[in-house]
Amino acid sequence: MDIRIELEAVADKEYRDFQSKLLPNVPKEIFLGVRTPDIRKLAKKLIKSGEADRFLSAVPHELFDENQLHSLTITEIKDIDKALEETDKFLPYVDNWATCDQLNPRSFKGRQKELLPHIKRWINSGKCYTTRFGMKMLMMHYLGEHFKHEYLEWVASVQSEEYYVKMMQAWFFAEALAQQYDAALSYITEAKLSPWVSNKAIQKAKESLKIPEDRKTYLSGFKRKMPK
Repeated sequence: MDIRIELEAVADKEYRDFQSKLLPNVPKEIFLGVRTPDIRKLAKKLIKSGEADRFLSAVPHELFDENQLHSLTITEIKDIDKALEETDKFLPYVDNWATCDQLNPRSFKGRQKELLPHIKRWINSGKCYTTRFGMKMLMMHYLGEHFKHEYLEWVASVQSEEYYVKMMQAWFFAEALAQQYDAALSYITEAKLSPWVSNKAIQKAKESLKIPEDRKTYLSGFKRKMPK
């Protein structure tokens, strides 16, 4: 299977222009403009054909769309050990938030025990998008019935000036306020987060449909002044 030909066959120039504006740190010339449903179909086709391993080993890719396909191919892998292996191989090549957030292995669902040490390692990696990915996995799989208070500290303790790390910290705490309000609240009221992350978390919490209006009003009172 020629991946480039498959992608070019479903590329959309207008969508390419739209996508590239959302990712200003990625060169426009490496976008084809393939929409996610088409990439997902190709990922499933790759796995079914038995050609996924060959594609996954062909890193670094030249195109943004190939990286998106890589994320969605790992997402479709059913065996958790294989998915973890391929995730670890791919994360060093992830260089933008869209590819990072596209990576969401289905095999991780319900496998909290096996996944947790990997998440802690990813969060503490010191690499922007590996850290972001670890935080996102913690948010997706551990804020419900598997929640522990210490997970909040895992995210709060990360010191980074990387915009996309700080945005994920804010997203994580907004979601924590929706699902584990009592546990997460002190991180806002006691200023345990940086002013930027705290304010952004409050903003995202106020935009959430999961948080009651009275709580949103209360949270608004803890917006902090940004240092000059």
